Amino acid sequence: MAFDIEMIKSAYANMTERVDKAREIVGKPLTLAEKILYSHLWDGNPSKAFVRGKDYVDFAPDRIACQDATAQMALLQFMQAGKQRVAVPTTVHCDHLIQAKNGAVADLKVANTTSAEVFDFLESVSNKYGIGFWKPGAGIIHQVVLENYAFPGGMMIGTDSHTVNAGGLGMVAIGVGGADAVDVMAGMAWELKFPKLIGIKLTGNISGWTSAKDVILKVAGILTVKGGTGAIIEYFGEGAKNLSCTGKGTICNMGAEVGATTSTFGYDESMERYLRATDRSDIADAADEVKDYLTADSEVYDDPKQYFDEVIEINLDELRPHLNGPFTPDLATPIGELGIKAKENGWPIKVDWGLIGSCTNSSYEDLSRAASIAKQAIEKKIKPKSDFGINPGSEQIRFTAERDGLLQTFEKLGATVFTNACGPCIGQWDRSDLKGDEKNTIVHSFNRNFSKRADGNPNTHAFVGSPEMVAAIAISGKLDFDPMNDTLINEDGEEVRLDEPMGIELPTKGFAVEDAGYLAPDEDGSGVEVKVNPTSERLQLLDPFVPMQPEQLQGAKLLIKAFGKCTTDHISMAGPWLRFRGHLDNIANNTFIGAVNAFNKKTNYVKNQLTGEYGGVPDTQRAYKAAGIKSIVVGDHNYGEGSSREHAAMQPRHLGVAAVLVKSFARIHETNLKKQGMLGLTFDSENDYDLIQEDDTFNFVDIADFAPGKQLTLEVVHADGGKDTIKVNHTYNESQIGWFKEGSALNVIKRENGA
Repeated sequence: MAFDIEMIKSAYANMTERVDKAREIVGKPLTLAEKILYSHLWDGNPSKAFVRGKDYVDFAPDRIACQDATAQMALLQFMQAGKQRVAVPTTVHCDHLIQAKNGAVADLKVANTTSAEVFDFLESVSNKYGIGFWKPGAGIIHQVVLENYAFPGGMMIGTDSHTVNAGGLGMVAIGVGGADAVDVMAGMAWELKFPKLIGIKLTGNISGWTSAKDVILKVAGILTVKGGTGAIIEYFGEGAKNLSCTGKGTICNMGAEVGATTSTFGYDESMERYLRATDRSDIADAADEVKDYLTADSEVYDDPKQYFDEVIEINLDELRPHLNGPFTPDLATPIGELGIKAKENGWPIKVDWGLIGSCTNSSYEDLSRAASIAKQAIEKKIKPKSDFGINPGSEQIRFTAERDGLLQTFEKLGATVFTNACGPCIGQWDRSDLKGDEKNTIVHSFNRNFSKRADGNPNTHAFVGSPEMVAAIAISGKLDFDPMNDTLINEDGEEVRLDEPMGIELPTKGFAVEDAGYLAPDEDGSGVEVKVNPTSERLQLLDPFVPMQPEQLQGAKLLIKAFGKCTTDHISMAGPWLRFRGHLDNIANNTFIGAVNAFNKKTNYVKNQLTGEYGGVPDTQRAYKAAGIKSIVVGDHNYGEGSSREHAAMQPRHLGVAAVLVKSFARIHETNLKKQGMLGLTFDSENDYDLIQEDDTFNFVDIADFAPGKQLTLEVVHADGGKDTIKVNHTYNESQIGWFKEGSALNVIKRENGA
């Protein structure tokens, strides 16, 4: 039996009428993405055609999912909204705060002790406000959502950028900041700029060493980390139908790495199989009744260039396995070419670790394909040259994989099976085999491989691949190993070759689990008390942000001019800092400590214009705040890519940063800045980035006239008395300008609810 089945049936009942109306208004056949978007309008039936990439539209998502690291701040904000219960089905998943070290049992025990305060807070606040709670160890949020909550044709938002994973079951699932989630929890509309559409036609069939992961690794190489920004990617074609549901999920998951709003596939037999295998035949039956509405109109896929803004075609028969990296997920290299590239760039060939799992690749099928390689190594007497770590996607997968012997195969190979949690993928990894900043290489099946991402070491070269390729390369211990053509020497001195991986789409005996880890909330949570210790280091009740007045935006100081890539990891690191995600002032001590200062190419080392001395970024900004001085941050392209963490906006706001001026933004981060009452601005001329000097002061000369579609003028005053006047752009509409004027979007919600 599915969760929220009546809500799903209601969504399907509305969908037919709304899609028919949308098709009439738009005047042409519709893509799947358009069908889902038009059927989830806040106002109900469509009344106008929206312009892609231009019109801001209010939507009504079906549900919300939050992971524990972001849920803290989201729920601390929701507690101020003046509501007794969430307005739409919502869940919280405890998967980020469990550090991988010794193995599942020991690591979970440690987490339940060290993070007890946070877990207790999340459980109690969930119980109070009608939120479903998934305990630590229950699984990784996106795999749990795919198994329990995702449904074809639905719309959901989640406080994690990889919420997009649910596109594998035909949803429009979008990562957002916590403030966006609070809007929907509070019963308000969710605003999104109507996305552009990228169609990716898949022909042929994957086989041998090629996997679904290689599809998105190839796409990342084509689109780069910003090529999907502002767009929904819709996959179609016979090649798409030939992929498993969890394989589709893998592809959608890493759509976040190309900046896409989300990715999705049309409903097909693989989705139906997955729904029935995960005890949701009632959803499959309901979907079958409206299946024509759960994929694009046939005319769209017959002539895609007429309906998508961009079309890419990939022949799966010709697709080769890839490894992407290091340091960016879009540096795509086919297996067999990596050795030459590694030697040219000085990348370490020796592989120290192979890590399998994460929200991207932790399904039963993923584990079975990797286990088939591990089994061969055992049978062919090949001793692995690298260490192994495994993170199952959920307790249901772990239990089933253990029942079927998959985990035992890994353990025979010497692998450590970690908790059903994110672990090394998000920097929650107590890696004991290296000290300091030693240069080394790891391979993993995760989605991101930014510098310091997995283990905090800036010299760890991380490469992204499929679970089976990670297994093969880790067994060989060599980055340049090509299992399709190379051989290995076993313990008997014999030359042996690994056979192609064999995977099982769905367990032949069905899925099984004893305790999935779910706690349903009380029907009436009004009597539940949520306690936050005022002396806690990990939780802190929020004070509303105060609106910035025009006079405060004169004489703003430059805090940092970031050089090159500046992701949310650079702005607010994860890893050990995750423990402070519920305490804004404490986590603000990591603000921009990973960003590279353009003037000295150092991290966490900027000039304090009040003293002339150099120091850490948070310390410098706190000095400006104490002096009542606002500041500005300057950045390059795709600023704020990566995680949806709104801390990367809230921390600078808390410390007194007024504006962020960059060449271009990643979508989620730009929205997060707006929600927190900040100015997110872009250079009208990108070359003006070069005008910014280390001792600059900024005057927002016409901020009092802040209006939609109107450029702002910025006077840049240099230390020598010289001045440059530049034009900057913004994408604020009337309501978003209202957030700025009232201090934050949350302040608007509180006023409207009388809280």
